[in-house]
Amino acid sequence: MSAPKSVAVFTRRNPEKTAAAVRRLAELAAESGVELLVPSEEVDKHGFEDLPGATFDADPLTADLALVFGGDGTILTTMRRFAGRDVPVFAINFGAVGFLSTVESTDLDEALRRALRGEYEVLPLPVLSAGDGEQQVAVNDISFHRRQDLRVAELAYSVQGQELGQVRCDGLVVATPAGSTGYNLANGGPVLAWGVEGYVVSFIAPHTLTARALVVAPDDVLEVVNRSSDDPVDVTTDGRRVRSLEPKESLEIRFHDDQALLAQAAGTSFYDRLREKFGRLSY
Repeated sequence: MSAPKSVAVFTRRNPEKTAAAVRRLAELAAESGVELLVPSEEVDKHGFEDLPGATFDADPLTADLALVFGGDGTILTTMRRFAGRDVPVFAINFGAVGFLSTVESTDLDEALRRALRGEYEVLPLPVLSAGDGEQQVAVNDISFHRRQDLRVAELAYSVQGQELGQVRCDGLVVATPAGSTGYNLANGGPVLAWGVEGYVVSFIAPHTLTARALVVAPDDVLEVVNRSSDDPVDVTTDGRRVRSLEPKESLEIRFHDDQALLAQAAGTSFYDRLREKFGRLSY
């Protein structure tokens, strides 16, 4: 990739863990002649008064590169923000697992120099969207959860208009390949390698012995229906609650290829990440 002319910075919720890293980024960006865009929420979070060469309260969507100091939650938020905008997200792990991160925070200086020189590869990743009107977008997964104070959910799902199952359960997860190593994996669903064209549906604590995960073709539309007569369920995208699915209401989910751009170190593969973050598979 060519070196970016401008970089927008995003950090995790706890500013004290990333303040020094942002200041180091500002120093290196100024040395490299790269404009550092600091969005208003980052100014408020850190209380910055001055950073060398930085533009405050800037529109981050005008940047050539989004640089993240955080864990998977912060990375996902940034990737949703830039989905469909042809802006790579370069993430330095300041969280726990950091499955989507490009490098670890222990290599901060070298990572920042590589980002500012454009020394990374770009991997396009798919997203999921829910609804036809005001769409909710997810990079990892769209999930349906029973509420803690209510009874188990009764969820049915159809693909291309064909109902394939109705299950009493605690919920249902629809995951992209990138998200298949998250909530879906905890449900016993399959891991989809990055590059697989399709998405997976798995149940959370199904009250049946026959519920199985399903991998859906990329062009096929999934419809989830709340079969309960009384109880709503919560809908989340990448772990954040976005709406309710009311009794008897349905929601359509679609797969969209190559919408989010993830920067990664040259030569890195999905299998490298899988082994590094989860260890070698064993039986």
